[in-house]
Amino acid sequence: MSVPLEGSAAHTVGVTNPVVRSLDEIGDLLKHPSTFRPSVVTSVRENLSVLRVAGRIIQQRPAPTEVDLDRVPVLLVPGFGATDIAMAPMAEVLRRQGHRTFRSGIGPNIGCTVEVADALERRLEVVAERSGERVALVGWSRGGTLGKLVTVRRPDLVECLITLGTPNTHPLAVSETLAAQIGVLARLRALGIPGVLGEDCLSGDCARSVMAVLEGDFPPGIRYVSLFSMDDGVIDWRACLDPEAEHLEVHATHMSMGADDEVIEIVRDLLAPMPPHPLA
Repeated sequence: MSVPLEGSAAHTVGVTNPVVRSLDEIGDLLKHPSTFRPSVVTSVRENLSVLRVAGRIIQQRPAPTEVDLDRVPVLLVPGFGATDIAMAPMAEVLRRQGHRTFRSGIGPNIGCTVEVADALERRLEVVAERSGERVALVGWSRGGTLGKLVTVRRPDLVECLITLGTPNTHPLAVSETLAAQIGVLARLRALGIPGVLGEDCLSGDCARSVMAVLEGDFPPGIRYVSLFSMDDGVIDWRACLDPEAEHLEVHATHMSMGADDEVIEIVRDLLAPMPPHPLA
């Protein structure tokens, strides 16, 4: 059953409403398989979606927009291996609605988790100071994990957190292909290559410190919405079902989420009724 978003605008005609999923409803599906192996069809769909997203980003032409001071400012955080340009289609739609959108400054998103979270926290401080208001964080995949880490650290600066295909209950619940790519980066770090995540981020103190935050309490009073897709061919969608979040099922591939029309419209409608709040 499709359930409209609370407070969603009426202009979503033509866009599929997300399915609101409760943990009780999903039940035994929460159990993670020992390994995540997407079907051949799902993998092919993922690969084809990259071409579609790339084409949309290349064709993106920023249009003049007018800031609406009644709209919450938004900080967009790209996923693993991506840069801020991956969020350009979403940023453009949000700007057309009057939102002030800000880049994360992360690129490419392949560094040590703690180090990248530190950088994102500094960026959040700059955006909050510049706007004078609490900021909505929208993170795609690993960007959502970074968003949660920063939200827990600085709830005074965050209005809401929206994650797109983010495995916050199990950050390594990924496909074998992505796991192999992560393994290559860890080996490069071991060889002394800076700026990439290392073994410590996968199973050492870094990983344990990150999981302690992800498994801890989420700040009260901050809305946290997790969008997930059962068509995801990169991460196990079950890992997106953070008990601290509201869950919305969408119909998109993992690698298209930041540029998918349905996802963008849902994010837009989630943000639309949120009034900006000045910093305390």
